[in-house]
Amino acid sequence: MKHLLRLAYIPVLTGLSSCASLYFPPPPHAPLLTHQGEAYGSVSTNLQNNFALQGAYAITNHLGVAGTFSSLHRSKSRKTENLDFGELSVGYFTRLSDKRVLEVYVGAGGGATERIERNAEKITTRTLDGSLSKVFAQVNYARKKRDNLRLFSHDFPLTYGAALRMSYMQLNNFRINGEVAPGENNLFFEPITFTRTQIAGPVQLQFLSGQIFGFRNNKYLKAANSVFQVGIIVNIGEGFLTQ
Repeated sequence: MKHLLRLAYIPVLTGLSSCASLYFPPPPHAPLLTHQGEAYGSVSTNLQNNFALQGAYAITNHLGVAGTFSSLHRSKSRKTENLDFGELSVGYFTRLSDKRVLEVYVGAGGGATERIERNAEKITTRTLDGSLSKVFAQVNYARKKRDNLRLFSHDFPLTYGAALRMSYMQLNNFRINGEVAPGENNLFFEPITFTRTQIAGPVQLQFLSGQIFGFRNNKYLKAANSVFQVGIIVNIGEGFLTQ
């Protein structure tokens, strides 16, 4: 089990603290496509109730398309946060030697964000809302290790990988208590690592963790939330990484 947790425990701690950012990053997609006709789907969540649904398909032996929809809706005594965000991308993938995969994606996304703040008497004191848009570029790299996770006399193949994403994000149509406010923009760098173990057939369990770094010191659109997701993956037509 240490193989699954060693890449994930640090972002769990940072993810427990939520700062005043209007952006919660969806997990970078890493379908690890290898050949034409391969399909990938995943569903994941985290401790902040940030739900993500992802899918990808290999159109040719080197061209793939991918999509992500993420949603966060949570309410506490002092704050309610709502975010719905979608992404689409197209990318190039290739198989390397020794069961390695390299992917390069470019894409864009958009969505809506809202935060409602309350005082100790649960009276609304401020409402912030706006739209989000982004463009991004991402590189994925993975290799199946030779060791396995052994549980209950069964071997579960492990795959380790990393993704590096650079995103330009904008907060548009921004309003505070219904009044127009200046928008913000930021450049985010999102390095993540992931560990996958094959459960049965095309079904895999994934632990994904990482951080987000912002290049601008904004008040509302900033790198305040880490990336940590636990999810189930179904990869139809895959064979290269698990053989």
